[in-house]
Amino acid sequence: MNRLIDRLLDLYRLQPSDDRFLFWAKEILVAFLIFAAFWIAARLLRYILTTWGPRFTSFTSTGLGDRILHRITPPLSLVVICAGLYYAIRSLLLPDNVQLVSSGIVFVLNMVILTNAAWRSSDEILKWYASRLAEQDRGGLDRQLMPLLEKLVSIFLIGTALIITLKHFDYDILSLVAALGIGSLAIGLAAKDTLANMISGFTLMIDRPFRIGDRIQLAGGQWGDVLDIGLRSTKIKTGDNTLLIIPNSELCNSSLVNMSFPDIRSKAKITVGVAYSADVAKVKALLKEIALSVPAVEREPAPEAFLTTFGESSLNVSLFLWVKDYNHVMQVTDSINSMIINRFRESGIDIPYPTRTVVLEKEK
Repeated sequence: MNRLIDRLLDLYRLQPSDDRFLFWAKEILVAFLIFAAFWIAARLLRYILTTWGPRFTSFTSTGLGDRILHRITPPLSLVVICAGLYYAIRSLLLPDNVQLVSSGIVFVLNMVILTNAAWRSSDEILKWYASRLAEQDRGGLDRQLMPLLEKLVSIFLIGTALIITLKHFDYDILSLVAALGIGSLAIGLAAKDTLANMISGFTLMIDRPFRIGDRIQLAGGQWGDVLDIGLRSTKIKTGDNTLLIIPNSELCNSSLVNMSFPDIRSKAKITVGVAYSADVAKVKALLKEIALSVPAVEREPAPEAFLTTFGESSLNVSLFLWVKDYNHVMQVTDSINSMIINRFRESGIDIPYPTRTVVLEKEK
């Protein structure tokens, strides 16, 4: 392009003795021809992208290529036009200061348009990825991860455009990068705990040991429902309706139980003591019958009853059953215990109190 401009200047540039008006008329004509050539190229590029582009993107079934092509066509055409304006200004024999300022403004405008085109492409890709995550039912991962990725992409694009612009104006980029590196190191040392929590939060979003809405039990025995997974901390609503806020680094470095995975079913255990004189087989059958009469109890796998231990004053029989939703375990346990008391009384099965038998022997 520079060679073409130099050639045109050689063909049309006049000697100092020529008429000044004619000289500038030919200079402007050359600049106009350069701009017109780029304008035609922009129109041609727009025609190719709008006419032939969809034929190439039709091979993909996601429609992502069509959306990207539709969004980047206007800024790409504008970039070509601005490039023509840039070279047209460079071809004019303007004073150095005027040419430097005008061409610099056009260059910055070009960088803004290119950055916008890159952002539009990345935005469509991120939206497509977010929809994929939503279809896979990743527990709101798209709502948590996408804002972070959008910010990172924005920072990267703006930083890249800034570096290219500074390089164009012959600024010392190495000293700027070194200063930023030292500043980042100082900030990292001062906020290491915050950065550790942020990295752990990003790990929780990717690894997904639990999701929003899951019920988890911590190593200390506390349990609750996950309300939010942030970059610094995770919020858990406990059973007594209080909000528990835990730093993400602690969650990443401790053991926990996800009660909602792989599904919301939960296993319950109910132990009851009966008299040694009771019919154990009848007790087992009655316990299973009581469990099956509760709608929230799973029919498959069926409830099971076992004689587990011989107590001091009773035979201890345990009933194992699956509840359809872990939120209903306490209600199901209460219903079954209430029914056990009534049905055992009707069937003549005693639930004995702790008793001791004292044998006195007479001295001989």
